[in-house]
Amino acid sequence: MRKLVAALVVTFFVSSTFALSGTGPKVFISVDMEGITGVANWEDVSRSGKDYDYFRKIMTKETNAAIEGALAAGATEIVVRDSHGSARNILPELLHQGARLIRDWSGGPKSMMEGIDETFDAVVFIGYHAKAGTPDALLEHTSSGTVTDFSINGVSMPEAGYNALIAGSYGVPVVFVAGDDPLCQQVKKLFGEVETVAVKEGIGGAAFNLHPEVSRARIRVGVEHALRRLDQYEPYRLDPPYTLVLKLKDEVTVHKGSYFPGAKRTGDWELTFKSDEILDVMNAFSFMRR
Repeated sequence: MRKLVAALVVTFFVSSTFALSGTGPKVFISVDMEGITGVANWEDVSRSGKDYDYFRKIMTKETNAAIEGALAAGATEIVVRDSHGSARNILPELLHQGARLIRDWSGGPKSMMEGIDETFDAVVFIGYHAKAGTPDALLEHTSSGTVTDFSINGVSMPEAGYNALIAGSYGVPVVFVAGDDPLCQQVKKLFGEVETVAVKEGIGGAAFNLHPEVSRARIRVGVEHALRRLDQYEPYRLDPPYTLVLKLKDEVTVHKGSYFPGAKRTGDWELTFKSDEILDVMNAFSFMRR
């Protein structure tokens, strides 16, 4: 009897989680940490921080809320990409069984969007943050502390912007974003139609937060609502060729980045790179910002 029960459990798990099929949407969820509810300090998102283990649980729970919303909307396959720091933050054992998890970095140009392709129907961003230099934002930055501005074809972008371009290159729209309020305002300007949930606001260096359970409830409802209106969203695209203008913080980084093939120094601490392929641009960016 025990063997029969075990076999049934395994069969159900495989059929319901790893081999889902049907007519519902296939959803890609990219999860960062600075935009998670309650996070207010760099120690909160650092593996050496005293409260890091607590906030990685909150991160996992907000991811689960997005998964639950996607499942409620009929999603038949869900992939979660851990996109913060080491990319080993989400707790696999606590993650909802309805999703598969991508951990650590491959070294490829998709980075925070590793795993995305044309088979997906929608993208969701959880725990995202505003771009470097944004007023009243929490832990605002663009990829790393060396970047002061990232723009493509004259459009200055947060991480959500260039990650949306990667998704857009496969014809997949970003339909939902959760993070701090300034980030939500930025993605609305970039994408137009997008569902958002602001889980906190900045007050100088302080964070004015929703209760974590309230954030999760709003994320769950927001993701479900967005996925039930897929025909309302368009993939985020810009016309090629793509011209990346990268502004950095110091001479050493700019000098080193100028040696990347195709990169040109176009200002005091500014580099420019052009390509017809967005992944080529992202590959150049990953080298030029180091």
